Amino acid sequence: MSPGHQIIGAIQLLLLLLCSLLLPTPSMTSLLKTETDDFIDWWQHAVFYQIYPRSFKDSNGDGIGDLQGIISKLPYLAETGITATWLSPIFQSPMVDFGYDISDFKSIQSEYGSMSDFEELVHTAARLGIKIILDFVPNHSSNQHEWFKKSAARAAGFEDYYVWADGQLDELGVRQPPNNWQSVFYGSAWEWNEQRKQYYLHQFTKEQPDLNFRNPVVVQAMDEVLLFWLNKGVAGFRIDAVNHLFENETLPDEPLSGQSTDPLSYDYTKHIYTKDLPEVLSMVQHWRKLLDDYTAQHPEDSTRIMMTEAYAGLTELMNYYEDSSGIMGSHLPFNFHFITDVNRESDARDFVYNVEKWLIYMPRGHAANWVIGNHDNPRVASRFGSASVDAMNMLLMTLPGVAVTYNGEELGMEDYRDISWKETVDPPARNAGELKFKMVSRDPVRTPFQWSNATNAGFSEAAKTWLPVHPNYLEMNLEAQQQAAKSHYRVYRSLIELRKLPILRRGKFSIEPLSRAVFAFKRTLKDYDTIIVVINVSGKEQLVNLTDFIDRPQQLIVEVAGVDSSYEPGAFIFLANNRSVSQQLRLSASAGIVLTEKQWGMSPQRRALVRQLIKSFNVVLVALLMYNLWRHKWTKVNFN
Repeated sequence: MSPGHQIIGAIQLLLLLLCSLLLPTPSMTSLLKTETDDFIDWWQHAVFYQIYPRSFKDSNGDGIGDLQGIISKLPYLAETGITATWLSPIFQSPMVDFGYDISDFKSIQSEYGSMSDFEELVHTAARLGIKIILDFVPNHSSNQHEWFKKSAARAAGFEDYYVWADGQLDELGVRQPPNNWQSVFYGSAWEWNEQRKQYYLHQFTKEQPDLNFRNPVVVQAMDEVLLFWLNKGVAGFRIDAVNHLFENETLPDEPLSGQSTDPLSYDYTKHIYTKDLPEVLSMVQHWRKLLDDYTAQHPEDSTRIMMTEAYAGLTELMNYYEDSSGIMGSHLPFNFHFITDVNRESDARDFVYNVEKWLIYMPRGHAANWVIGNHDNPRVASRFGSASVDAMNMLLMTLPGVAVTYNGEELGMEDYRDISWKETVDPPARNAGELKFKMVSRDPVRTPFQWSNATNAGFSEAAKTWLPVHPNYLEMNLEAQQQAAKSHYRVYRSLIELRKLPILRRGKFSIEPLSRAVFAFKRTLKDYDTIIVVINVSGKEQLVNLTDFIDRPQQLIVEVAGVDSSYEPGAFIFLANNRSVSQQLRLSASAGIVLTEKQWGMSPQRRALVRQLIKSFNVVLVALLMYNLWRHKWTKVNFN
């Protein structure tokens, strides 16, 4: 072949490559790099999967979930893509509040298993790439804890372990509590102890006396609890009810709120002396230092983290991240706005506002987090409607930062609101009485996980489970959703897979309400195709025009679509520079969709590849020209 033909062949090869690059491919995942090692620490983009152990999986047939049950299902979590799980309390407890009344902070509840079971769980989880987060409940203990028994007896060193106070006599000479403080679970926050002849404070049930964190001995004891479990290999803690840790020492009455006329209701007063006191922040910072020091002392292991539960004001929560002096606190102050501030009546503007306000107030350099469900609040399918499950998971999984999923939300499990009074075990519900218990009961949210259509939804082989299984388990269960061509679980798993992409790990974010019914947001990162998420929060089908939301006329590719969507993953959606109905995106009621924005011609990744090819071609072309010149000269010399 002559040098000229070689050059022509090289040009033809380049043109062939360029043409192939101009053709779109159906999935973004084939184009993007999937490496996850970047500057983001393990927890800053994780999906934390909350397990309610009592309802997750029963291994021994007693109707109660346990640690061996969790161990048996760790492969399911790994297959789903979960890399961190938070366990609701598993410590020794009389179970008045199902684990949140702890009688020994360093022992495992016998119903759940043994310490060796826990160690096996941590080891097995680590082998599967799953980190374990424990629920730390520092505000109170059980009244069966040895500390409380010793404090009630005024044993040396334990006198001030709890918050004790004398009562007061009313005009009739009858003994009354020290003030008007109420329990979160209804009734006075004070309980008389006959042995000590004083009242003790309990912001929750009377079986959960509040520890006194103004006592440095208590602080040290709780530090030792954290270190004990850190040495067992846990990756961190979710700290329960953290903003209740301190109360005003002078015990003044709290002002009336005007929201209730019932003096025993928690809504009766403004809790300015029992919540969100400045000392809470100092304690959070103290625990952050403990975790940071432990991490520094164990550099071979990953960062140990703290997540904090506090239903508090936005500015207060931002101080949990770090205060005005830059002192670090909670890695992740839980963001409950998708639980407390939006519901099925909210429109697109409400969702956008609640996303933006967190991101605007969050101190720079921290990780956002989004909690869409937990064991204390109605499930997503019950709160927003069953048709919203996929859209809400799309929202949760594609926003910047951390996502928190309560077990069962990946299936779209629903509250079981027909649990009878006789079957009800939740303390606030029992306190509310038979006429009102359904309004406040958390039992419907805590029913057993629905694994299959077998007996008791595959949760247990017991004749009776601790809470009844939702009767819809025959159709609504994991096994059925794994086998179905379309299911909430398949959507959820696709979203977790998508989260591995760098653009969702560290891409820029912008969000807009496109109407009262629809909002959209996008994630952008240099050299990656833009990801667009569109969500319809209305109960009606919407035609959505995206031409004003994207930079210029585009071709969109469907990455993830809901179970009822008319679009299939990999499908093309073409947009033009006009507003004709035929060019609009059609979203069914309460639906969402995740799209990749493709530019006409080629993507940023492909342009970068083309530039590299052109550089390589130029080198080849120069080499061929040099070879041609050399050969021409050699031929001429020999001819002479």
